Amino acid sequence: MISPNLAKIHKFKVTPSLPEKLKPLLEIANNLWWTWHPEAVELFVRLDRPLWQRTHHNPVAMLGMLPQETLERAANDEGFLDSLARAQENLKRHLIRKPWHESQPKVAKDFRVAYFCAEYGMTESLQVYSGGLGCLAGDHLKSASELGIPLIAVGLLYRFGYFQQYLNAEGWQQEFYPDLDFPNLPTFRVRDANGQQLKVSVDLLGRQVKIGIWKCTVGRIPLYLLDTNLPENAPEDRAITDKLYGGDMEHRIRQEVVLGIGGTRALEAMGETPTVYHMNEGHSAFLALERIRKLIEKSDLSFDEAREAAGSGHVFTTHTPVPAGIDRFPPDMMVRYFKNFAPSVKLDMEGLLALGRENVFNRNEFFSMAVLAIRTSQWCNGVSKLHGEVSRRMWQSIWPKLPETEIPIKHVTNGVHARSWLSGDLSALLDRYLGIRWQSDPVDHEVWSAIQEVPDEELWRVHERRRQSLIIWARRKLRDQLMSRGSEAQQAKEVADALSPYALTIGFARRFATYKRGTMLLRDPERLMKMLSNEDRPIQFLIAGKSHPADGGGKDLIRQIVQFARDSEAGHKIVFLENYDIHVARYLVQGCDVWLNTPRRGMEASGTSGMKAALNGVLNLSVMDGWWDEAFDPEVGWQIGKGEEYSNPDYADDVESKAVYDLLEKQIIPLFYERDDHGIPRGWVAKMKTCISRLAPRFNTNRMVQEYAEKLYFPAADRAHRFNLNKHELAITTAARKRDLRANWGNIAVEEIHADTANEVGVHSELKVQVIANVDGIDLTDLRIQAYYGLLDNDGCIVDGKCLDLEPMESLGHGRHRFSGNIPACTSGRHGFAIRIVPGGPLLTDNTEPGMVYWDEGNARVQGAGAAPADRPAPEPSASPTSVKRTASTTA
Repeated sequence: MISPNLAKIHKFKVTPSLPEKLKPLLEIANNLWWTWHPEAVELFVRLDRPLWQRTHHNPVAMLGMLPQETLERAANDEGFLDSLARAQENLKRHLIRKPWHESQPKVAKDFRVAYFCAEYGMTESLQVYSGGLGCLAGDHLKSASELGIPLIAVGLLYRFGYFQQYLNAEGWQQEFYPDLDFPNLPTFRVRDANGQQLKVSVDLLGRQVKIGIWKCTVGRIPLYLLDTNLPENAPEDRAITDKLYGGDMEHRIRQEVVLGIGGTRALEAMGETPTVYHMNEGHSAFLALERIRKLIEKSDLSFDEAREAAGSGHVFTTHTPVPAGIDRFPPDMMVRYFKNFAPSVKLDMEGLLALGRENVFNRNEFFSMAVLAIRTSQWCNGVSKLHGEVSRRMWQSIWPKLPETEIPIKHVTNGVHARSWLSGDLSALLDRYLGIRWQSDPVDHEVWSAIQEVPDEELWRVHERRRQSLIIWARRKLRDQLMSRGSEAQQAKEVADALSPYALTIGFARRFATYKRGTMLLRDPERLMKMLSNEDRPIQFLIAGKSHPADGGGKDLIRQIVQFARDSEAGHKIVFLENYDIHVARYLVQGCDVWLNTPRRGMEASGTSGMKAALNGVLNLSVMDGWWDEAFDPEVGWQIGKGEEYSNPDYADDVESKAVYDLLEKQIIPLFYERDDHGIPRGWVAKMKTCISRLAPRFNTNRMVQEYAEKLYFPAADRAHRFNLNKHELAITTAARKRDLRANWGNIAVEEIHADTANEVGVHSELKVQVIANVDGIDLTDLRIQAYYGLLDNDGCIVDGKCLDLEPMESLGHGRHRFSGNIPACTSGRHGFAIRIVPGGPLLTDNTEPGMVYWDEGNARVQGAGAAPADRPAPEPSASPTSVKRTASTTA
């Protein structure tokens, strides 16, 4: 190897030389649209199937390696040319189809979303992803393209991608990092007016680090990938974009500066002007600081004004259900990297560090990227209904005194891109019985119900073909794995051939983290061996997944599985398949019968592998966590437990592993092998149909992206538009009002409460409440005085409370006002209410400000029936976080 350090290397690029008639192949190969269009994939397979496999399904590399005679033969094949013309026409039709959002009311013409993520999984040949987050981001782009959402994506171009996995003879995971060949991938340098690669720079510890911009096209969506491996950078800076999730904390903060700050500057350099910025996980949260800096530089705003203007269009999606999973940096590291940046946003270093703390007064708290994203985004969401609840609980400390249900974190449940994950056989079957609407109309979610019209025999025949294809592939892969570990060819063949294309096949494939409990199956080896040894009703398990290189616990789980399979008599029916990626996942989710998922409840934010399986009629057997908590129904799969949470992990593993064994022995295995005279498991097929018809439209990224647009993108674009009109007038006004609120918040007091709580209240009647509050120094239109009411539990706490805005009745002078309202009594029982004051008004109604909730804690004078509220001096305000409940009983 000759290094540039030894001699000057003159570079030039060699591109495939195709006959004129085959030139459209390059257009198709360079747009990842082909990844979800089987007719396009088939073109490359027809040219040279073995080469397609050897290039890991990379059409760009493949076209550059094909013999000229193969190309000439294809150029003279009328059938091939007809197929090529149809594929090209389908691509053109996709690119010009009318966008869905244009039919929606009140969507601005300049609406445009910038989507930032640390990884993207579109195809196995572009290894800039590790797992679920990346595949979700890739599917997000594909659905955005189908819907026509004007979205641009930003990520990092990793020289080595994520690691490739193999196991040693003892079953320990080993890692290696192949160098990605960018010129033979569908990635292109973005050029400036002089034909040179467009570059931006960021400051890292006083060094100007250059960042090259590359472009990858996903249907209608441009994906811009950032690269620091440039000759003008120092070696340590060239290595910033070397590996995904590699390196130490220092490496990670550099990557995230490049992604967030560098990515924002890259968009500006290209003339892109998004109206909404979507941070998919916290890795890109530094973009908020850069946008604030730019607004201050351009318009001379204060920090608070710039944060209002920028944050109005920021959407943050959290994917992590535990604080330990969030990127957090020590304060001294943040000081080193941002001491020169802080003055540009008109903050001192302590003010900047407070943006990343849950407790802004704790100077030792690590700087959290998720907290930064939350504090600088108007719109936040989790990725399943349960994860939304978990996130509100996890981040409640940011909004002290606010009930958990009111924490402003919504949820948009994840989905998967159907056309990327459905098997070709099943897609063809759907075309026959559903028509092409399931493919051509991404917002028609009702079309999936027609799966019930497919004859049982045809659906089962398609599913059996997929299982057979899976087993043939798995045998070949297993044989190669065993031989690479030193097994003799005959021994490897015997072990691989033990896999049956007719046995009940259960898949378990995911990242190997300890909370996912990959060895739960092994908890009772004797009971498991009894099932594995049953020749009349055989079952087999196919397992795959990578553990992070630094996760010794996850690696040990893989070792335990491999050693059990090697040492047990029937262990050959448990197979670990190495190097889990999109290609491996596709075989598994399309060919297994059951998809097993065993995380500790509350630890799985969503999970998408089970959704991919469900699309293909693979039935889920899962703990009630993530997406399955809202998807489960006895007609579509099985639940492990009923959503219990345990304080003792060992006890939980014992209880839930027994539940898995019980379900397998008593329900799943019998149902699978209960066949009619034609060999069809009618009960099983009925579940498959219901699974597809109900889950495919719900847990689908077409639905997901549509929901993001309606719940988050459109409102964010509207607010951003309004807040940045007229030189950011509304942003400036809002910042001023919040500043005034904070300055005078200590003056707020509830002085008197008048309500007849001594007497019973009839159901369907109302309890009248009057309040005198002192809000001296604050404009009444910037406040909401509320009664928070609901049923009381046995501890006297309000359960599932609701808010009633009390109406201002009269001014009593000196900042004191009387408010009144009627609390509805809808059910019988013990009810209670508390009085609180929160920010309000047109600019603040939808914006719950951290730290600005005042609860009357019992200092107010309470008057019962027959007494009018008195006009008396206000008591001293209290800052206690507890609220006092006024109680009343209702009767039928």
